[in-house]
Amino acid sequence: MENFTSLLSGFHTLMTPENIGVCMLGAILGLIVGAMPGIGSLAGVALLLPLTYKFNPTTAIIMLGALYYSNMYGGSFSAILLNIPGDSPAITTALDGYPMAKNGRPGPALVTANLSSFIGGTIGILILTCTASGLANLGLKFGYAEMTLVLLIAMTSISWLIGENPMKGIVITMFGILIASMGMDTLSGAPRYNFGSMYLLGGIPFTSFVIGCVGFAQVIKLINEREADDAKRGSQERAVKLSIKDSMLTKHDLKRMLPPALRSGIMGTFIGVLPGSGATTGSMVGYAMQKKFKSEQPMGTGAIEGIAASEAANNAAAAGAFAPLLALGIPGSGTGAVLLGGLMMWGLNPGPLLFDTNPEFCWGLISSLYLANLFTLLVAILVIPFLIKILSVPVKYMIPIITCVCIVGAYSTSNSMFGVIVMFISGIVGYLLEKNGFPTAPMLLAFVLAPMLEKNMRKAFIASQGGLKVFADSPLKLVLLAVFLVLVLTPMAKNILRKLKAKKSQAHA
Repeated sequence: MENFTSLLSGFHTLMTPENIGVCMLGAILGLIVGAMPGIGSLAGVALLLPLTYKFNPTTAIIMLGALYYSNMYGGSFSAILLNIPGDSPAITTALDGYPMAKNGRPGPALVTANLSSFIGGTIGILILTCTASGLANLGLKFGYAEMTLVLLIAMTSISWLIGENPMKGIVITMFGILIASMGMDTLSGAPRYNFGSMYLLGGIPFTSFVIGCVGFAQVIKLINEREADDAKRGSQERAVKLSIKDSMLTKHDLKRMLPPALRSGIMGTFIGVLPGSGATTGSMVGYAMQKKFKSEQPMGTGAIEGIAASEAANNAAAAGAFAPLLALGIPGSGTGAVLLGGLMMWGLNPGPLLFDTNPEFCWGLISSLYLANLFTLLVAILVIPFLIKILSVPVKYMIPIITCVCIVGAYSTSNSMFGVIVMFISGIVGYLLEKNGFPTAPMLLAFVLAPMLEKNMRKAFIASQGGLKVFADSPLKLVLLAVFLVLVLTPMAKNILRKLKAKKSQAHA
């Protein structure tokens, strides 16, 4: 109850023309930044940080917090309409969002993403309001060994089970891990697989790689299937309705969307609290968790449940990440690190005493997330009729437009042509993999998770002097280890049972 009293004082701080104005401005900028591939929340917050130098700390963090938060909404726009994730948390959104848009339901796909983001975000902010300091203390219980097990669960449950052929999923996952290992060793600093090139010392740029595998591969596919796609788009242009009313979800759609959104909202909040996890891990774990529940249609073919799980989880994780940032001074992601630098720049010291010494600042920020969440939802739904018009653009125009978006996005992350070259090569590789039945999603997810997994695993081994006991010396670790073993052994058990049933049926015959 005391927290809600503090929250009311936070709303009192927020309700000034200046603070409301910067909150709305941050929300709009976050939508734009999130929808533009290659920028993302990290670059967006970093670019706008200098603009806040002359603001008071509360006003400044309200603007940057709203931008970071609404960025989670924007990433789904390009993921659903163009199959180009605007930011890494939207990778899993594209798995079902783009197929749903291609099946003639782009409006409901966007509304599903926006409503799920709002639900997940609201859950995350409510949990943050009630247990900000408690969540931070929970996050501290997750050391290197616990994070290693969490990341193993995330990688196993997603990467091996996507696609019809689990073996292909495993192979492509290993390929993603191999690509992620290129560059400098995270601990020793020794170069790995750089082939004598100084450009590869920094590894493969993530955004360029993702834009190529997903976006430019789509361009190559459009070129090869141009005539058929033109005819399909012509029929879509006549069939797709552009009004907000016709984009709204039916009662059946809402019934399908709500359970995964609620589950992922709760789970995503706690993922966001964990040090070094962030919204990307939240969305991937949320999507993986949904695969364990029943969906009306297969995941990856345009299932509303997949969109809801991914979007609710990444917004909830974004809210949860503020708990360790404010209460412990521990950033949960690169964007959190930039926000932490901003706090220190304004003369504030994040930690257990921040809620006592600067309650106006902390509760003003938390209250601004409520406003940003509501305002972003309204703006995101209002722009849907304009966004859907992208689908009616002829393929001959879409090919150069998407190509330009890919090139600009790849160049903006590296400020060199190396990023563009990586984008072109990964696009060709992505197209060839898809054409031969290898799903690219496991490769991308492994590429994201592998560096975090390696860093946490090696630090855990260093702390334990190479002993395996470090992964099973507490109840929390034993539970996580049990979940991991179940996920690994379940496909094998299913395969054995299937063979036994086949033998029994043959014997009866």
